Amino acid sequence: METLTQTGTELKTDFLPLKGTDFVEFYVGNAKQAAHFYKSAFGFQSLAYAGPETGVKDRVSYVLIQNKVRIVLTTPLNSAHVLNDHIRKHGDGVHSLALWVDDAYDAYEQTIKRGAKSFMEPTTLKDSFGEVSLSGIHTYGDTVHLFVERNNYNGPFMPGYEKWTPEYNPEPVGLLYVDHCVGNVGWNRMNPWVKFYEDVMGFKNILSFDDKDISTEYSALMSKVMSNGNGYVKFPINEPAEGKKKSQVEEYLDFYEGEGVQHIAIATHDIIDTVTKLKNRGIEFLTIPDNYYDDLLSRVGNIDEDIEPLRKLGILVDRDDEGYLLQIFTKPVEDRPTLFYEIIQRKGAKSFGKGNFKALFESIEIEQAKRGNL
Repeated sequence: METLTQTGTELKTDFLPLKGTDFVEFYVGNAKQAAHFYKSAFGFQSLAYAGPETGVKDRVSYVLIQNKVRIVLTTPLNSAHVLNDHIRKHGDGVHSLALWVDDAYDAYEQTIKRGAKSFMEPTTLKDSFGEVSLSGIHTYGDTVHLFVERNNYNGPFMPGYEKWTPEYNPEPVGLLYVDHCVGNVGWNRMNPWVKFYEDVMGFKNILSFDDKDISTEYSALMSKVMSNGNGYVKFPINEPAEGKKKSQVEEYLDFYEGEGVQHIAIATHDIIDTVTKLKNRGIEFLTIPDNYYDDLLSRVGNIDEDIEPLRKLGILVDRDDEGYLLQIFTKPVEDRPTLFYEIIQRKGAKSFGKGNFKALFESIEIEQAKRGNL
């Protein structure tokens, strides 16, 4: 289904209208334990379950929710299952970035005819709650995009899943929705994937950073931010750049053993409250140099927040042409130094600034050096 959007004085056709991120699915070694971690540490709530008890004999999936953020944790139940290939190679990692659409069949047709490689042909699943249509295409590495059409479904998640209602459900921490997901790709692979999102999915490159923008004394990377027409879905793409030592992207590629999702940014309306709750639950964040805050206001202008709570928690502030944003990054949440999370609060800013890269990279390099990977 195509939609018309007004841009200035011209009408523009969006051949792939997206309504946001439907869910993010992880392939993990132990979904039950991972679900407990995301509930206890990040405040997710139990939503749905699929497994032998629901008629799915070869795997289990736990679905967790917090406001508009849905994550799915999936584990195979035998050593021969094909999902083990992903887990063996990458460790626990993101497999599916699922996108909410009005027509999963049309989304598949539109992207395939523009050059996408098929992952899942369109199919419709039905149960007593209605129907959900799914299709999918490949993107960088072993990551896929699923197109999810659920307008005619009122069950907990989708057919094949049952409502999951354990007694243990810790309080949420204020996470609202997926703001963006960042992919790390190999040397000289950023521009080909930028072209993929432009040609195949109709995204636009709304921001570019080169190795002069994102560098420290030791390492550098380049990044381009891709966004769909309404801005609901943003996919920054990073690649390594030459530096004296190994960059964070190179470290990720080494330990993930390929390209994949580096971090997921989740929005909040009150970053100070959310980060305080996350720290109290054991989530570890990068340590920001204290002198970052000495000239903060001269760099970003006036902000609503007091600086001292930001300094205490290590929250960064940056500005674009439309406003400012507050952001903070966790340390890797798994044993491999791969996946981490960003907590972000937007105060008018629609994209990203350049002011935080040096402080952020120096913090990441401290952790890399501890691991012996810088």
